[in-house]
Amino acid sequence: METITLLELAHHGTFANAAVPMMPEDSFYGRLHTWTETLHPTWQWLGLILISAIPFVESYGGGFLGVLAGVHPAVAISAAVIGNMISLVLVVYLAHWIRGSVLKRRNPEAVDPRKSAKRERVIRIFDKFGVPGVSILGPLALPSQITAPLMVSVGASRNAVMGWMLVSVVLWGAGFGLLGLGFLQLLA
Repeated sequence: METITLLELAHHGTFANAAVPMMPEDSFYGRLHTWTETLHPTWQWLGLILISAIPFVESYGGGFLGVLAGVHPAVAISAAVIGNMISLVLVVYLAHWIRGSVLKRRNPEAVDPRKSAKRERVIRIFDKFGVPGVSILGPLALPSQITAPLMVSVGASRNAVMGWMLVSVVLWGAGFGLLGLGFLQLLA
């Protein structure tokens, strides 16, 4: 119910996009804002959710693009976080299921030495930064849709990974959403 209320408020201008600066209508951003305003808020949310589920775009790209498109920052960041978390839940639970299946069938004596060297390298990085560090700093190197299942595959707790990934997704999404707002402030 709160989501519908938030959508209705955004659609009827209660937010009044006071946080989003007005752009000249003949500019690219002005035309983009005008086009975005013609979309029903549900389509705005769904578009940002889908964009944010894409690896390398994630919550930081979705929040940034949503703000640039003229969506209220709170709505853009929320939709971006939701989209990124949906994709993360899917890949983390899939990785957990695959790891469990592999461990049930694995012969512990038949380990490839090359695979164990790569695994040791991943484990060293994981041990150095832990779940919080890899979750928060991971997007600097790889998308969270890769780092999260990788942590689960080396034995990290699925719940700990999901909790810290939520923190990371919110921080990155909010940071880049605010960066997009600052970028628009510079252009206005």
